[in-house]
Amino acid sequence: MLILLAFIIVFHITSAALLFISTIDNAWWVGENFSTDVWRMCTAETGTCTAITDQFREYQSIQAVQAAMILSTIFCCVGFLVFILQLFRLKQGERFVLTSVIQLLSCLCVMIAASIYTDRHGELHKSGEYKIDISQGQYGYSFVLAWIAFAFTLISGVMYLVLRKRK
Repeated sequence: MLILLAFIIVFHITSAALLFISTIDNAWWVGENFSTDVWRMCTAETGTCTAITDQFREYQSIQAVQAAMILSTIFCCVGFLVFILQLFRLKQGERFVLTSVIQLLSCLCVMIAASIYTDRHGELHKSGEYKIDISQGQYGYSFVLAWIAFAFTLISGVMYLVLRKRK
């Protein structure tokens, strides 16, 4: 049981790390001489970064992605704290339902963020507000990590749902 508990803790911490990296790192959309995420756009030629502000036409979509990723990360961290509290407070045989619900909310938020970005990426990257043309790019590793974090949080939420506290 101790090995299973250690695996669950490592799995949850890995999910949180993936969410932090995908939310913070500047690699949702990359090209030869640029990288952009939900916060800023950086060019390799000049080495400058431009913040994505309300001057961009698709700023509402970017804000929705930002909010959903932040909520997902917060839910994942709160879920871990609730799991630790429930680990010592629940009686044997009870389920970690609250932890599961919080983790599944984290899963839902990251899915919403990645889905919005997937759906709106054409409009986001054809905006004339960027200083260079970024339409010829591809999804970066932060975007892929967001989808991997979706899978990890989903699996983690289901694991907590079926997990029973045993000796």
